[in-house]
Amino acid sequence: MSRTSLFLRFVENRDGGTGPFLALALIPLMGFTGAAIDYARANATKVAIQAALDSTGLMLSKSANTMTPAELTASANSIFMAQFNRPEAQNVTLTHEFTAPQQGSFALKLTGTATVPTRFASLIGTSELTVSATSEILWGIKRLNLALALDNTGSMSSSGKMAALKTAAHNLLDTLQAAAKKPDDVKVSIIPFATDVNVGTIYKDEPWIDWEQWENVNGVCSNSSYKTKTSCQSAGRVWTTASRDTWNGCVWDRDQNFDVQNTAANGGQATRFRANQATNCPASILPLTNDWGALHAKVDAMIPTGNTNVTIGMAWAWQTLSPVVPMNAPSPEPDLDKVIVLLTDGENTQNRFTTSRTSIDARTAKVCENAKADNIKVYTVRVISGNATLLRNCATKPDWFYDVQNAAQLNAVFSAIAQNLANLRIAK
Repeated sequence: MSRTSLFLRFVENRDGGTGPFLALALIPLMGFTGAAIDYARANATKVAIQAALDSTGLMLSKSANTMTPAELTASANSIFMAQFNRPEAQNVTLTHEFTAPQQGSFALKLTGTATVPTRFASLIGTSELTVSATSEILWGIKRLNLALALDNTGSMSSSGKMAALKTAAHNLLDTLQAAAKKPDDVKVSIIPFATDVNVGTIYKDEPWIDWEQWENVNGVCSNSSYKTKTSCQSAGRVWTTASRDTWNGCVWDRDQNFDVQNTAANGGQATRFRANQATNCPASILPLTNDWGALHAKVDAMIPTGNTNVTIGMAWAWQTLSPVVPMNAPSPEPDLDKVIVLLTDGENTQNRFTTSRTSIDARTAKVCENAKADNIKVYTVRVISGNATLLRNCATKPDWFYDVQNAAQLNAVFSAIAQNLANLRIAK
């Protein structure tokens, strides 16, 4: 019988005729089904390559601009292979491209490739899969002036918030100190705030302090029934003003609208800062400095006390970055970033003018708007409670607002901010 006749009989036979065809069909079916497994293995390898590239780039960024091409190649391969651990990957290669797009800035592009042998896709003609990933690290040496406006109100004593804030702030300072190539590259100011800000008693003789209201309530009348200078003198009595040496250093909001501006405090009484003998006076501010020991000591000195006035904390953070009286900070320059990190754990409750939350929020929104218009970059952190919308809008970018639900998260948040402030980022 001819081969043709046999085949025709095979096709025409209805007794179990589907079995052979099903067996034949299973081969490509198994190949395509198994290929999904192969592609999943290849994708896992690609993810591992990406992670190793990002880690390698961040490590190399610390010294890449000081290496020779040969040193950079050797270091890149060594770090990458230590980070990448996928035994199934073959023909692993790493290439890099290091450039300086402009003076003081650098870019390192890393590309990793590998092949992954297939286990099932070979049934349909694919013996291996090639995967690749790219990571680009951008960094620079721009100088930084940073103001930390930190809520020191009484509510910070709960839920471990103050302890967590201190740990996070210490770690942020350590990161920035390490990032500074030269001593003046990074300077930081710290502004603890409550209803008032404590500028420090060392400024008691400065002309930018307005004493009128302080002297009206700090002193004694020849008739003890009168508690203010105004009432005492109106009654024909003698008022003896307290010595300014007894002032605790606190000031509160300037006259509106100077309360939300960084106008120099030497243009008349309305521009000056009002001395106030606040019952709950926070730790004193520390103007811009690169004295890292003093900065750490200031963090340790913070104690929760008083009510919340975010406006004054933001305003004084801006003042410490402004090249005007009273803080006389460095003038703006192209290679100088000026940044505020504002942290609070509660709603606005009191300022010099009112206890209306809505009214105080409006002042906070305005000072944020004005500072950003002055080219100040703003990060905001809400710890558990507070006006999230207000703080989100205050930040320069939506992702520069951090909503922290547990104080233990503060360290990770400050670490992320510190890394960004060090002007190092992964561009994908």
